[in-house]
Amino acid sequence: MDRELPAARSQLGGVTAFFGLAFGITWTLQVPGVLAKFGILPGKVEGYLPFAMLGIFGPLAAAALLTAREGGRTATRQLFLPLTRVRAPLSVYVVAVAPALLLSVLLGALRLAGREGPISYVPVVGGVVTAVVISTAEEVGWRGFALPRLQARIGAFAASAVVGVLWMLWHIPMFLGMDVPLSLMLVMFLYFVGGSLTFTWLFNRSGSLFVVVFAHVCVHLNNSMRALPGDAIPFVAHAIVYGALGLLLMSASTVRKPQRSATL
Repeated sequence: MDRELPAARSQLGGVTAFFGLAFGITWTLQVPGVLAKFGILPGKVEGYLPFAMLGIFGPLAAAALLTAREGGRTATRQLFLPLTRVRAPLSVYVVAVAPALLLSVLLGALRLAGREGPISYVPVVGGVVTAVVISTAEEVGWRGFALPRLQARIGAFAASAVVGVLWMLWHIPMFLGMDVPLSLMLVMFLYFVGGSLTFTWLFNRSGSLFVVVFAHVCVHLNNSMRALPGDAIPFVAHAIVYGALGLLLMSASTVRKPQRSATL
């Protein structure tokens, strides 16, 4: 018991350092562009865009640096190894794709009810490559580094909520840069925490970071945020999908565990 306490504190300390470093890298690179957009810093916004794009790699860089410091090359290989685990139950891949499909189903139903607007928000070919890069850069940090350490200490549900909230806050400079209204923060909370619960289920069920990256890519393949700031309905619908699905999956997992142990 006494030996476990320092280990737990070390894990939480590592997660705290990770989030501090991830935010520090990303915000340092992205906030100047936002300030330039609002006229607080000189120059055109376009001049800051290369730095803003590099900011996407904040979670990956933070996870890799801290992992290398903790355990050297062996630990770093272990961090990236789950990216190669492609094999997983079919049900996991179905769940990974489901939110993108459910969003279009919901928007299609709203169109039948009289709403005007697209029922999907699919990127161009170059956008798919960008989505893969973004998803990998984020998920190595969020689910590859932070989630396993947090849920070992506070459980899957609470860890998912913590990662979801910080995941949302990490995006704020990007939201400001893309004119996403921060008045939608409550919707963002449901979207990111629901997404975090869903991604935790996918990761725990498959043990694969590849599956989680795939799920993240699917978000970009039908990205409701493209409708903002003009039309908030798709984003609200997407948040409802993720919130409901995340709670359903994690609740089902929680119920199933005691039944399994009782059988044993």
